[in-house]
Parts: sequence; C-alpha cells; structure tokens
Amino acid sequence: MICRTLDNGLRVVVSPTPGLGVVAVNLWYDVGSRHEEPHRQGFAHLFEHLMFQGSRHVKPGEHFSLLQSNGASLNATTSFDRTNYFESMSAGVLDLALWLEADRMAFLDDVLTEQNFANQVKVVAEERNQRMDNVPYGTVFEQLLPLVFPVEHPYGHLPIGNIAHLQAATLDEVSAFHARYYMPSNAVLSVVGDVGVEEAFGKVAEQFGDIAAGDAPKRELPDPLPPIGEPTRVDVDEEVPAPAVWFAGRLPRDVPEARDLAAAMLAGSIVGEGDTSLLHRRLVRQDQIALSAGLGINALIAGNSLVVASVRAVPGEDLDEVVATVREVVRDFADRGPTEAELQVARMQAEREWLDEMATAAGRADAISGCALLFDDPESLNDRLPLLRSIEADEVQAATREWLLPMLNAELRVHPVGPVDEEEAP
Repeated sequence: MICRTLDNGLRVVVSPTPGLGVVAVNLWYDVGSRHEEPHRQGFAHLFEHLMFQGSRHVKPGEHFSLLQSNGASLNATTSFDRTNYFESMSAGVLDLALWLEADRMAFLDDVLTEQNFANQVKVVAEERNQRMDNVPYGTVFEQLLPLVFPVEHPYGHLPIGNIAHLQAATLDEVSAFHARYYMPSNAVLSVVGDVGVEEAFGKVAEQFGDIAAGDAPKRELPDPLPPIGEPTRVDVDEEVPAPAVWFAGRLPRDVPEARDLAAAMLAGSIVGEGDTSLLHRRLVRQDQIALSAGLGINALIAGNSLVVASVRAVPGEDLDEVVATVREVVRDFADRGPTEAELQVARMQAEREWLDEMATAAGRADAISGCALLFDDPESLNDRLPLLRSIEADEVQAATREWLLPMLNAELRVHPVGPVDEEEAP
C-alpha cells in the first residue's frame, strides 16, 4: 500500500495485486449528511444521484453505460460521514473509470441545470417512498434518531434527506454545495488490484492532476455525548404486520485506537449479531415470542457512534413481555460478562467479516479509502484485527455496562393498526 498526495491535495492510495485481473477504483468525499445545513437535509444524498447525470464531456447516464458496456460494476452510497463512488472492472478499463471520475469532479457544475436538479429530487423522493414511507417499519429510524441525538447534532437527521427541504432549495444552493465539498483536497482515491504502483499513480495524475485544489472545509467535530440518561419512550401506531420495538444508544466515536468502541462492538456481537446471539436464542428460539431479534452498530467519527437493537414480536404478543425479556438478557450479560467461548466466537466473527471484506479488490479499496479519509491513515486498516483480538472479557463487560445498558433508555414501540392476523404467527 503506497500513499501519495497530488499537488492539488488529492490523497491517492495504490495497493497492487499483480495477476488479479481486475482493478477497483474507490473515491471517498469528505461530505455526508452531517455536513448539511439543518434546513437543507439531503444535499449529500442528492449529489450521489446528480454525479451520474453527466458532466462537461459525459452525457447523462453515460457514466453507467460506458463502464457497464465494458463489463464493470459500479455504484455510490451516502452515509452520515461520507459519500463514496466506486467501480470494479478488468484492468484494461482503468483509464476510462479514472477519466469519468475526474470529469465529474472537475466539471459537474457545467450540467447542473434546473431540469437535472428537479429530476433528481423526484428520484430521491421515489427512493424514499420505496425504502421508507411505503414500507412497514420504514420510518422507524427517522423517529428513533431524535431519542439519541439532538436535532441540531450532525447525526440528528438521516442521510436519505428531507424532500420538503430539497424541493425548497435553489439551484444556486445546490451549486454552492458542490463547490464547497467536491474537490481534490476534500477526497481520497484508492486504486486496488492488477496495476503497477507507478502506472497507477501516473494514470491518476494524468486525469486528476490539473483539477483545481479548492479550499477544503476544515473538519469540525462535536464533543462526545454521554450514554443515554433519562428514559424516553415513543409509541407509534402504524399499518405493520406485527408489533415491534427498537432501542438505540450512543457509543464512543470511531478512531483507530478506540478500545472502548472495539469492546462495545464485541459485546454487541455477542448480544445481538446473528442466530447465535443472546437475543435471538432467548426471544426467538427459547421463548418464541419474537420473529427476529438483533443489534447493529454504526461506527461514526463525529463525537459518538450509534447502536440500534430491534425485535419484531410474534403477532399478538404482548410488547411489555418482549421488552422485559430484552432488558433481562442485556442486564444479565452486563452482570456476568462474556464467557471465553462467547468472546472467542465474537472475535472469530469479526475476523471473518474483515477477511470477507479484504477478499476482493473492491472491498479492500473501500476499506482503504475509509481509513485514509476518516482517520488520515490508510495503514490503520491493518490495526483492526489486532485490536479486536486484544480486547479482554472485563473490557467487554465494562462496555456493556457503560454503553449498551443505557441503550435500553431510548425505546420506540410500533403497534399494528387494526386486528392482528393470528395465522402469521409461527
């Protein structure tokens, strides 16, 4: 893994794998939903779509068609902390992928028209309808987030965006957002796979070297918030097939050396990750009062990370009993701590996930870009497994007591509207 910075500030990481036959390009911009103005939620996600609508030398839709016709796979994602664009292809298509990424970084503003803007707002609105508004439990996270972060916090709203905000925005505001964040000095580009180091750097410099650096915004992160304190409960009535409950909490922020977050992640794995987890075994298999039960962690850098646990109950089941059982499982684990076998399984699961990510050029490129952008150190990627392997049982127990238990203080229940269909029960 070799890292260099172009004169315009673009950080470039090359990780060669000779003979692989494929190469991955992964471009992370330091812009996500936490960078948005409170009254303009959704700009980062909007640009995930606008970036595929052409640029000075590329017609709308051609970014996909040119690469896919050459056998490449590609897409983009938006999160709280970043937006990334990625392609995976045969080594001979690398020049095309780099040229397309460079053209939209430098010249997207040429085709930012009222029509393009309005069309992509409609696309985002339709995506929200399909993923959230017209899906059972689809808006739960939007309702849960205010129980964890204040509305003015960078993580106080979801990346998918607020359609009313986007519809009220002007083209000048959209253009200014692009000018503020989409520039070489606010990005990291990783090239991984079947390409030589000097060859890769030469190709990147050729395509990106002449783009103006711009003045990247200074990263400003809020102070960490403590674990959830005062209990809060929200009850919602919706047309859903079964009652369900969510819990959410704050965790330590993500930094390479964060032992407390690593311990909380191992605790979360034991409590709620997969069919062998404590929650699944107790609620789904033993008591049979739930259809599903699990826990997930979103590692974030702006003060705190986020943990969310969810249980979808058997139709007709009393949610009070479900909630009481969840609390019992988490509290029992906090009292006793992990067994050596539980800790070993959690470590092995983390290692397997890491190895799965590293097994492809695309996975390695994404992980490298993330570490380079978020931590300014792509080599920190190699510290993940040693850190997780070094976490001891007492650290996992302490993280459970300090961080997972307070998660139980932020609770959202969803109750079905109308009679429950008992035939849905197992």
